[in-house]
Amino acid sequence: MKKRVIVWTSIFTSVVTAITTVFGFLVTNKLMYMKKKENDFILNREVTSKRFDEAWFRAVNKTEQWIESINGYSLKAIFVEPLETKNYVIICHGVTENKINSLRFVRMFERLGFNSVVYDHRRHGDSGGKTTSFGFYEKIDLQSIVEVVRERAGENAVIGIHGESMGAATMLLYAGSIKDDADFYISDCAFSNFEEQVSHIIKKSTPLRTGLAIRFANLFLKMRDGYTLNLISPIDVVDKIEKPVLFIHSLQDDFILPKMTEELFEQKKGPKTLKLFDIGLHAKSFNENSEEYEQVVADFLLENRLLNK
Repeated sequence: MKKRVIVWTSIFTSVVTAITTVFGFLVTNKLMYMKKKENDFILNREVTSKRFDEAWFRAVNKTEQWIESINGYSLKAIFVEPLETKNYVIICHGVTENKINSLRFVRMFERLGFNSVVYDHRRHGDSGGKTTSFGFYEKIDLQSIVEVVRERAGENAVIGIHGESMGAATMLLYAGSIKDDADFYISDCAFSNFEEQVSHIIKKSTPLRTGLAIRFANLFLKMRDGYTLNLISPIDVVDKIEKPVLFIHSLQDDFILPKMTEELFEQKKGPKTLKLFDIGLHAKSFNENSEEYEQVVADFLLENRLLNK
């Protein structure tokens, strides 16, 4: 009888271990290898919507450049330089997108007196990198981008960083935990805490209502990619950013909730501005409110004496 109990206990333990392992790999695979949009799909979408002018892009002065990341792979960047200025804005796209999606902001910044730099995050577009880490490794990549832009522009240039969704979180993590060396930041629909964001998505899209998935994700992410979800928390470092930050979100966003941007705004010390648009789903604030969006950015730059500097 005792021997039979031991056998069944061993079988049960083995089954639980196997299920846990499979579940852990499935959850982390979903994060690390999130399905990206095809490059052709992104290009066709932006052209069809008239957010990307192919004729203008062919004619505009631009330079493609490979930038070596401190993480050990190459990042593809494009310096778009329609103006005779040393002032630049670095534009960070969201997860599953690429640098083509960032080009819709370039014309806006051109009108405001800035050249732009667009680039592909790791594992996106043409850049290297095996996994997506939602800001953990991306913030180190951004450090490499900023260093090259600063070297090209010079110490007296005004350099800003604009980020959308994961790109915004990456930007805040960079400025708050690595180096606050840009002159201003624009955070569009960032998450404040990635552990909470993953929990929100799981509860919204699956029947799971416990923290079990988060615990498994943390365990397997640490083993497979070297970090845990709680290390991707802009809310923990945003108070270290001294330079001006413009926080943007749309109230209709049900993917990353606007309360996360409100939390970031409240936590930020020093110069800051908050704009919540009534219209626009996730990462659609600019698409749905382009004229007002540009005016908000212009007012922010003017208020902080960064326009036409």
